[in-house]
Formats: sequence, C-alpha cells, structure tokens
Amino acid sequence: MPVTATTKSAQPPGLVAHPGGALRGTVAAPGDKSMSHRALILGALATGETSIAGLLESDDVNATAAAMQAFGASIERVGKGRLRVVGAGGFREPDAVIDCGNAGTGARLIMGAAAGFAISATFTGDASLRGRPMRRVLAPLELMGARWMGRVGGRLPITLRGGGLRAITYPLPEPSAQVKSAVLLAGLQASGETCVIEAQSTRDHTERMLRAFGVGVDVADGSAGRVIRVMGGQQLTGAAVSVAGDPSSAAFLLVAALITPGSEVTVRNVMLNPLRTGLFDTLIDMGADLTIANQRQSGGETVGDITARSSALTGVVVPPERAVSMIDEYPILAVAAAFARGPTIMRGLSELRVKESDRIALMAAGLTACGVGLEEEPEGLIVVGTAGANHLVCGGGAVTTHGDHRIAMSFLTLGFAAREPVRVDEPGMIATSFPGFVALMNGLGARITAH
Repeated sequence: MPVTATTKSAQPPGLVAHPGGALRGTVAAPGDKSMSHRALILGALATGETSIAGLLESDDVNATAAAMQAFGASIERVGKGRLRVVGAGGFREPDAVIDCGNAGTGARLIMGAAAGFAISATFTGDASLRGRPMRRVLAPLELMGARWMGRVGGRLPITLRGGGLRAITYPLPEPSAQVKSAVLLAGLQASGETCVIEAQSTRDHTERMLRAFGVGVDVADGSAGRVIRVMGGQQLTGAAVSVAGDPSSAAFLLVAALITPGSEVTVRNVMLNPLRTGLFDTLIDMGADLTIANQRQSGGETVGDITARSSALTGVVVPPERAVSMIDEYPILAVAAAFARGPTIMRGLSELRVKESDRIALMAAGLTACGVGLEEEPEGLIVVGTAGANHLVCGGGAVTTHGDHRIAMSFLTLGFAAREPVRVDEPGMIATSFPGFVALMNGLGARITAH
C-alpha cells in the first residue's frame, strides 16, 4: 500500500507529566529523522529499488514520503519501519502543491533535489514551517540557476523552477547541514563540480548516504574548513538503507533517567556519529553516569546501546563550538541543567531563534513558570540549577509550546522529577518526530496523562 501524509497521529489536546517513582527498562531508539528524510529522497532520485529498514514513521517523514510519491516515486510499506522505494532516476513535475507539514529538513532537502530538474513545484507547510526562513537555501539554488517566486524572505509557500543548473563553490554563511545537503543534491544535476565549504563541520548523513547510492563524494579538510565536492551527472542506484536510532529522541529518555532518582534506562541502537553526540559529551562533563556498550556498524553509521543512571549533575560552560553537534538537544539540556548544581551557560545559539519556534524564549518562559532561575541572552541561555539549594525543581507550570515537539517533550521530562506536575499544550506535534513517546515513557514508569 502507498504511504500517505494525511493522517496525523491522535493526541489529546494537552498532557500533564506527574512526579513519580524511578524509571527503569530497556527500549529501542526511534529511527533517526535526518536519515529517514534522506533515505526517502535519495531512493526517489535513484534508478531501481531501495529498501529502507528502521524508518521513523512520524508525521514529518510521512510528509516527505508523500512528496516523493508526488514527484514520481513508487513507495510501498512492507512492515513496521520498512519501505520499498522504486525511483525513476529523477523527479517529474508534481500535479499538486507539495505540503511538507512541519518538516523543515524535508522542505529544504526536497527543494534542493527538485532544483536539478526542468520542472516547476510549489511548496508549503503548516503555520510553523511557513514562518521559518527558506532564503538561506534559496540563495545558493539561485546562484546555480534555479528560479523561485514567493513571499518576502523566501518564506513558504513558494514556487520553484529548476533545471539547467551550473556548479558553484559555496561557503556556508552559517553552519547548516540542511543547506549543505540541498546544494549537494542540486549539484548532482549541475554541470561541473559543486563544492560546499563549511567552517564548522555539520552532520554528514547526506555525504555518507550518497556514497551508499553509488555517488562519488570527496570530503577533505582545508584552510577554510571542511570541503565537500560532488560532480554533476552522476546517477544514483537503489540501495539497502538501515536507519540508525535517533540520538535526538534518545536524549529525552536518557535525561529523564539522569534527573529522576533511582532510575536506570538503556536505549538501544543509538547513532554515535561524532557530529551528533555533543549532548552526550556535555552530560558526561556534567557528571552524568552514561555508559555505551555494544558499539557496531549499521547503515554506514556507528551505533551503540546507552545506559543512563540517575546522577548528581553539576553546571558547566558548554563550548559554543559544540552547538552544531547538538543544536536540537539544547531544550532537553536546559532541563538537565535545571536539576544540576550551579549554572549551566549555553551560548552561540542564534539558530534556536528560528527553529520550529523561538526555542530560547520558550525554554526561558517554561523554566521560569516551573520555578527555575535563568538569564535569557540574545544568543544564549544561562540556567541556574536547583541542586545547590537542596530542593527539587518546583514544577507546577503550564507550558505554552507553540506547537514545538521538542519543547513539549522537554517539559514533560522535567515533570517526572519535579515537585509538582507540569502541563504542556499542543502535544499533537510530538508525532512529527517521536510518535509513541507517551506510551514509551509510561512503559518505563513515568505517568503522563491527558488534561
């Protein structure tokens, strides 16, 4: 049966996390969202059949699957997290508007891929995605020869016209794996060699996965940073892809165990790509009892099983250069910092202002509502932990999430170990990245209920 993006995961209008006992158990990490998007897009661009195992079946990823069908790929679900994708070696012009839902990764990567073909496609998304900046990806695509029409600043909806691209050398203005990937995908259809230069190395799933599909990608370190090159005209060949577990999703489970007394939780099959493990390094710096076992190779990535045990954490200064390897994990790090002794200083976070929400502002507001001391900065956040005062985080807050899944999950996690229950609104957006979060947490011993 084909995959559709029309059915959203059912969620109550609001959720409340109650303080309770220890969390215990062993669970598997959900499939990595970044890898899931890329596997679908590359499979649709390829000639022949691609088999995907471990796919994250979330609202975001389902939107990308539906988009790939609209561009001409055949997609069949053959089991839980298992898809069969038959690509046609390129994109055809879609008959309808491409709705990317809440998926910023999906939207930006699909635009890069579509720009390589002489077709016109209109892209839109939900209210959150329509407010996010797309100019950063449209700018290099314009330099390559693509054309677009849309709202000021390149915000969705936009119509993109591709084809006839020329290769460029593009130094990334700011660290962004999404922009890098969009340029590389467009470069597959450009004349000549496309080169992306990044001063700070970002997640490299696109480079790794392109090689699995038979594409030659050259990566080298130069005086200006990491240089990634791809020659246009290369054909992708269908491949078998095994999606590793998502470290961003595993983070909620592991931090929950660290801050809840008496807890011990093991998360299996977590990706350990060094460009994605900044949070784990930071938690260890804070004194977290984290152990990694059974390291192995899966789908071109190193994976392992991570065990977290309740720990006495200490505030730290997080190196700003680490932000690129943990940008999605700062909300849950701020929760861990609330239970630490002393301040945790997080800076270099301007990217968090333009995610699904202004995550710095929302974390500051939610933590304040739960009795946590902090200082909000233009590009950072200082969280003053409560452990030194010999009391738990008060909790009791009603948190406004603005539909941001990571804000919702972070404050539900805080509620497990706080004195008073914590409520979040709009939890339905959790399904964009972590369907089954509530059931999984309750299975470990948490208590999350509807309100």
